[in-house]
Amino acid sequence: MLENPAFNEKNEKILCEMGGKNASMLMNIKVKRLFAGESFSLCDEKNETAFLLLKGKVSFTYGGESVETDFRESPFVKTPYALHVCRNTAVKVEALKDSEIIIQQTDNEREFAPVYYTPEKCLYQEFGQTQWEGTGKRTCATMFDLSNAPYSNMVLGEVFHNPGRWSSYPPHHHPQPEVYYYQFDYPQGFGAAFMGDDVQKCTDGSFLCIEPHNAHQQVCAPGYTMYYVWMIRHIDGDPWDKTRIYEKEHEWLANAD
Repeated sequence: MLENPAFNEKNEKILCEMGGKNASMLMNIKVKRLFAGESFSLCDEKNETAFLLLKGKVSFTYGGESVETDFRESPFVKTPYALHVCRNTAVKVEALKDSEIIIQQTDNEREFAPVYYTPEKCLYQEFGQTQWEGTGKRTCATMFDLSNAPYSNMVLGEVFHNPGRWSSYPPHHHPQPEVYYYQFDYPQGFGAAFMGDDVQKCTDGSFLCIEPHNAHQQVCAPGYTMYYVWMIRHIDGDPWDKTRIYEKEHEWLANAD
């Protein structure tokens, strides 16, 4: 299902709620806007939490520490800053400039030390540059997944999608639920999101809930650059371990020159 809800009176855009909206994603996800000087605090007794800066500049205060991000003019600047904490960890977020962040949560009884991700700590990968005449070329940034955060029940990353190209390709699926949150470099930018046999137009500020075992892939209109945050919830006993089960009729593309 693809949606593009408005920000509410709290300057929050609700994507998913465990036990509520889009509950099958098994995550709480929301986008929050803050004007310079505004702040909020969060301490969740049950859920681990990740805060990803989409744009602006913020400070994170947690566990007796305080860090300031650099200024991120927009999501298209490849400088992600994210804070990841376990349950019962108090965090204060203060906007040093007008800012926008995405907050991802899920239940997790494990305790772990807070991790502050800077661009230098993120994994950047280029995909598709030598395949399909470059039509699938894109950059994928991973803040954390099973490989560097085995204590977490979540995965968090970003995709920088070139104009007129494809990503999340070849068509594939996995048992774990996934959510994409889209931004475009121009407000009228658009693309198409595929989930199974369903195809929908993705626009600036929209999001897609990808049900388990549904094949998915993306395409972007020429002239517009697309960005999306990708968030996965591990399944108990079956974590997402870079899992990509290709649709059989398209599997040959994975190794095609």
